[in-house]
Amino acid sequence: MYFRSKLDNIVKKNNSLLCVGLDSDIDKLPISIRNGEHPQSTFNRAIIEATHDLVCAFKPNTAFYESRGKAGIEALKTTCDFLKETYPDIIIILDAKRADIGNTNEGYVQFAFDYLGADAITLHPYLGKEALKPFLDRKDKGFFILCRTSNPGAGEFQDLLLSKSQPSDSAFAAASAKEGTPLYQIVAEHVVQDWNYNGNCGLVVGATYPNELEIVRRIAKDLPLLIPGIGAQGGDTEKTVKAGVDNDGQNTIINSSRGIIFASEGENFAEKSRVEAEKLRDDINKFR
Repeated sequence: MYFRSKLDNIVKKNNSLLCVGLDSDIDKLPISIRNGEHPQSTFNRAIIEATHDLVCAFKPNTAFYESRGKAGIEALKTTCDFLKETYPDIIIILDAKRADIGNTNEGYVQFAFDYLGADAITLHPYLGKEALKPFLDRKDKGFFILCRTSNPGAGEFQDLLLSKSQPSDSAFAAASAKEGTPLYQIVAEHVVQDWNYNGNCGLVVGATYPNELEIVRRIAKDLPLLIPGIGAQGGDTEKTVKAGVDNDGQNTIINSSRGIIFASEGENFAEKSRVEAEKLRDDINKFR
């Protein structure tokens, strides 16, 4: 099934735009899980089983697994396998923020989709469309390109204003380069008008910047937006939903990680994660 169809189906089935980020930092896991066998995959499984009917997606961030070497990669693989086998309707977004020259990207593509079986991945735009073609050509998968990120220093480059048009090999790039336009808006325009030739692109925009989010939504039209920054990072749910959804109240994936998965440090961590996930799911739906 193609990514957009799978996303539409799970949003309707669970009546949810919520994504739970599986940022399973080994040092923050409950002691009983941390000291047990296969701690990350055991923790993830408990979170998934407690929240699967409240979400449209789960988003493991690869850094928390890669940092543990072989054991972490095995935990990531086990988690993805469990999701595909037990809850195959739910989207798996691999938060890996990949980007490199084309032939290197072939390896990233194989790892994300052929090995892990993810449905979508986050990507950097900096190397341009040509470098990302090994990803974009996978018609059945989804791609969320970083646009206006949630971190405090995001504006260092993303808010830079284009001073003048520069020569470009791309006719679209030359035509779209408008003096005084912030870089993040140029990225959004490129993705919408030129990179989305297979209908499988989306954008990453932080909940911590609702004004910019509203601008990106106008540019993106009905493209999916992946929105981190709710919860621990301080994004406002009402502002995020109203700025982020399309005209039909759809095509938005709102992520919360720490605020859900680490809602409790005790043995009741899974139950507390469900409480927080249900609360956020319902808050999101209230403003759609």
